[in-house]
Amino acid sequence: MLVRDLAHDGRGVGRVEDTEDSGKTVFVHGALPQERVLAKLIGRTRQFDEAIAQEVLTASPDRVEPKCAWFDQCGGCALQHMEPLAQVKWKHKRLEDNLRRIGGVEPARWAEPLYSSPWGYRRRARLSVRYVPKKGRVLVGFREKQGRFVADVGECVVLHPTFANKLEALSELVGSLSIPQAIPQIEIAVGDDHGAMIIRHLEPLSTEDLMRLHRFSEGHQLAIYLQPKGPDTVKVLGDGEHALSYRLSEFELSLAFKPQQFIQVNGDINAKIISQALRWLDLKATDRVLDLFCGLGNFSLPLATVCGEVVGVEGSTDLVVSARANAQRNGLSNVVFHVADLSLKPEDQPFLREAFDAVLIDPPRSGAEAVLPVVASSGAQRIVYVSCNPATLARDAGLLVKTHGYRLMEAGVADMFPHTAHIESLALFEKPLG
Repeated sequence: MLVRDLAHDGRGVGRVEDTEDSGKTVFVHGALPQERVLAKLIGRTRQFDEAIAQEVLTASPDRVEPKCAWFDQCGGCALQHMEPLAQVKWKHKRLEDNLRRIGGVEPARWAEPLYSSPWGYRRRARLSVRYVPKKGRVLVGFREKQGRFVADVGECVVLHPTFANKLEALSELVGSLSIPQAIPQIEIAVGDDHGAMIIRHLEPLSTEDLMRLHRFSEGHQLAIYLQPKGPDTVKVLGDGEHALSYRLSEFELSLAFKPQQFIQVNGDINAKIISQALRWLDLKATDRVLDLFCGLGNFSLPLATVCGEVVGVEGSTDLVVSARANAQRNGLSNVVFHVADLSLKPEDQPFLREAFDAVLIDPPRSGAEAVLPVVASSGAQRIVYVSCNPATLARDAGLLVKTHGYRLMEAGVADMFPHTAHIESLALFEKPLG
């Protein structure tokens, strides 16, 4: 089978040859463009088939040996068999294709991609947990490539070093508890100085269980949080408070966060994105900036160090509380935060009807379509859009250019998730003067 391209999720895209299904698309796990492979069929539909590469007959020049011994089984990574810079080039091509095909736009210039070490970068992750009676133990990790079971791995080379070699220890910990079958998930988070994990448990823990967890916490120097029900039930094990934090050294800032709160997974890339965003905005000391989907202040606080005033808007009350605390923590009084659902009539919010010199948008995967008219009416001359989904960025870029009169000046990718098909990108829009 000849593989011609990669799909949006990193699977090779090939065609069945010399059979009654000749010409039918096949998505092939573990295959790269320009490769000819022997593949094992694992699923069929009328439109396409799914397969796993069994033997590479002609290898791509971009093929490398995966660093992880469990890459073929674990679904945590999709592209470890592809040279890291080739992954970045593919992501750039995906962004370019989406902007042209969906948005009908192209930037005046392409930015150099942002990338860093592709190993040990992941400081947040949600790990699946499953008690497997046939194996007589608990598995902790990412799901297998087909997504049905938890992959049986010994370590994870993309997790932050705090947790990379602790999967077996976590497996033994859960297996030693009285309710291993009632623990479906462990969420991990790492700050610059400490790590923490949240154990989701569907049944009550015994006194002996709590003692075991305390010993694990002390022995591994990790904070443990328990989550018996929804996200609002997360509570640190034991007495007292506990907080994680990360530094943005370029701006002399430190941001505190809770382990269940959203932060960018890759700390190095996050810092590079912030730096590039502020360079693109080229702010003056008197400028007012609107930061939409601001989270706990990841962009708002750096912005506040270089401009006159920042207004941050976020849909989560919990994150806004943390954003305000982070502003106070860093002695910043020129930033104000508001809670608002930016997908529902943002034009009704009085603080969004004010004038701004620049806007930063960092939306979820669904994009920022509902808020674009508000952004355009703010008078902002420059917009930086940080995206985790090239398709919705492309859609919104088309609207900003064709409906609201902005020009797409620059765009590029940032490799937030090496070895995965996830594409993080940035775009700069400018309103022509006059």
